[in-house]
Amino acid sequence: MSELLLEFLSEEIPARMQTRAQNDVARLLGDKLKAARLDFEGIKAFATPRRVTAVVEGLPKRSPDVRDERKGPRVGAPDKAIEGFLKSAGLNSLDEAETREDKKGSFYVAVIEKPGRDSAEVVAEIVPEIVKTFPWPKAMRWGAGKLRWVRPLHSILCLFGGKVVDFEVGGIKSGKTTRGHRFMAPKEFAVKDFADYEAKLRKAYVILDGEERAARILDAARARAGEHGFALVEDEGLLAENAGLNEWPVPLLGAFDEEFLSVPPEVLATSMKAHQKCFSVSKGDDLANRFVLVANLEAEDGGTSITQGNERVIAARLSDAKFFFDQDLKVSLETRVPQLKDVKFHEKLGTQYERVQRIFMLARDLAPLVGADAEDAERAGILAKADLVSDMVGEFPELQGIMGRYYALDQGERPAVANAIAAHYKPVGPLDEVPSEPVSIAVALADKLDTLVGFWAIDEKPTGSKDPYALRRAALGVIRIVLENGIRLPLLEQVQTQLPANSESKAETARSLLDFFADRLKVYLRDQGARHDLVDAVFALGGDDLLMIVARVDALGRLLDTDDGANLLAGTKRAANILRIEEKKDKRTYDEAPDPKLLEAPEEKALAKAVDAVEKSAAKAIEDEDFGAAMTAMAKLRAPVDAFFDAVTVNADDSNVRDNRLRLLNRIRSTTKTVADFSKITG
Repeated sequence: MSELLLEFLSEEIPARMQTRAQNDVARLLGDKLKAARLDFEGIKAFATPRRVTAVVEGLPKRSPDVRDERKGPRVGAPDKAIEGFLKSAGLNSLDEAETREDKKGSFYVAVIEKPGRDSAEVVAEIVPEIVKTFPWPKAMRWGAGKLRWVRPLHSILCLFGGKVVDFEVGGIKSGKTTRGHRFMAPKEFAVKDFADYEAKLRKAYVILDGEERAARILDAARARAGEHGFALVEDEGLLAENAGLNEWPVPLLGAFDEEFLSVPPEVLATSMKAHQKCFSVSKGDDLANRFVLVANLEAEDGGTSITQGNERVIAARLSDAKFFFDQDLKVSLETRVPQLKDVKFHEKLGTQYERVQRIFMLARDLAPLVGADAEDAERAGILAKADLVSDMVGEFPELQGIMGRYYALDQGERPAVANAIAAHYKPVGPLDEVPSEPVSIAVALADKLDTLVGFWAIDEKPTGSKDPYALRRAALGVIRIVLENGIRLPLLEQVQTQLPANSESKAETARSLLDFFADRLKVYLRDQGARHDLVDAVFALGGDDLLMIVARVDALGRLLDTDDGANLLAGTKRAANILRIEEKKDKRTYDEAPDPKLLEAPEEKALAKAVDAVEKSAAKAIEDEDFGAAMTAMAKLRAPVDAFFDAVTVNADDSNVRDNRLRLLNRIRSTTKTVADFSKITG
């Protein structure tokens, strides 16, 4: 067994493409080796700003010989059958086939032998294929060549068992050499294997492993800030980006003028992150006039010149940000609202101004349901999108809402209104907090429901993995806001109210959107550890109050975790299956109430009595929204159902008795539907 080492050295690879590139090289290389019948122990892949590397462990020196036998037609079969057999087996004539006997006579057999190949020969074929077909999101050509790579490709290192695998692609010949850091160790050097390669790269100021680079940045950045009594404001995305920008990261601490601290901290952090990839630094709860930059080399002056250069750029960028902020404060949000007429939301759904008219009225309508002041909800809805036309949000779109809050507070708006402007976009991801203040909740729900209903009305729904308008995120946002704040929101009624009065298939559209919410709720509850089939079982009853649906799902889950619940489920399914078969055979249903006079066996009499009692107590518990009590009542059916099936034959000889027993089974089915549709439950 030997080791295969492969490296593609190029100009700088964008940081956002590196993780995917290292995954792709491992996948492509592994798939092609397996297709060539070359098994291996494992593949590791790495990416730095200038290289994509893969190492394959435990690769045999040669693929195995293969002997395959393919049975053909009978001796004397028609010519066309024989021709097809010869063609599929790769034989020139029947002379190359064997004739064998079985109980039914003689038949032809093709014995196909494929000799193994040297692994180096296979690698020499597949690596050029990988280069030519590598799935970069964006690729380029350079010079006069036709080869495409993310950036100009300089060299390909390819060693198998310590020896160069010879091939050429796009005028680049494979070899055993690479280069280290662009500035600190630019000279070419040869390597023997992966251990030698990794060690020599480190001596040449290149850390191959991206996770190690990230850890080095984080530890050193914390240390630089801590040395002066500050704390690093950590940012996973920025950390990953810096790890992708630097082969030898060296964090340094810089400073900016304290006058810029009058600008909102989100603006300072965003400006430094977007323009210079710098981390913010805090002092207690406040942002400090410091930042951490990540250099890509160890400078002779300890990084003083690099730090000073970044400080000059940061000062210019923060000056721009302060100017935008100061200018924005001179224009009221209310004055900006009409400017939203020039901001298109969607071709069929109008402008942001038209959206605002819908959102503020909807927020006002929702206010009583969430305990919000209707006037504040309307005011926040009117101003919610106004900062989209501000200079600051024009420069940094990610600050939408955040800047609106600052401008609203500066202009004397009530805190609840200002906070709602910032919070109405939330949650923007599964880990993001949901709005918790009543006015913020009203506007956030209005914004998301308007988006969902609007796109459903024009039949622009997510398909497959495509969701260009983030409608899944919007639906999940509604679900989280409702559940985490304990809000009673009748979704179907709400959606139907929002749909245009002249909308075709209004009921169908509303039901389709409710089904979409059900799918998103399943995803949410599954992530919380609940079973999606229980969601189906409860949703099948037609409810649209998410809070109550989840309460039912929880109670149903607890019931089914007990022996009584599991056995009741089995009995209910048995009853439903018998009914389904007999109703199909008889071409009728058995919805009538059982006739007490036709109840013969003690077990069926006991079951009828139990069903009556349980149905009443479960219905009362459901009316009181005590789903735990409803499930407890339902569990009392377990014993009489078990006893009935143990002692009673449903398909009695007397047709009247048989029909009556089928009606009794229907009572079991209908009674359990008081709490859930048990037919939707797996198991």
